[in-house]
Amino acid sequence: MKLLQQIACLLTIVGAINWGLVGAFDVNVVHSLFGTMPMVEKWTYIVIGIAGLAHAIFGAREMKYF
Repeated sequence: MKLLQQIACLLTIVGAINWGLVGAFDVNVVHSLFGTMPMVEKWTYIVIGIAGLAHAIFGAREMKYF
């Protein structure tokens, strides 16, 4: 379970940095890397989104919200 938490944390950070770059500089790293492969780009966003949800749930459990 600890490894899953670490992976979720890492992917959440990557997603946050990507969206920060989109907002600040209109640079989308995920699109730059996978823009020629739309299905890979879509699945990358899905995996990062799931990781964000998992990270939120893990954090809430550690803080005893669940």
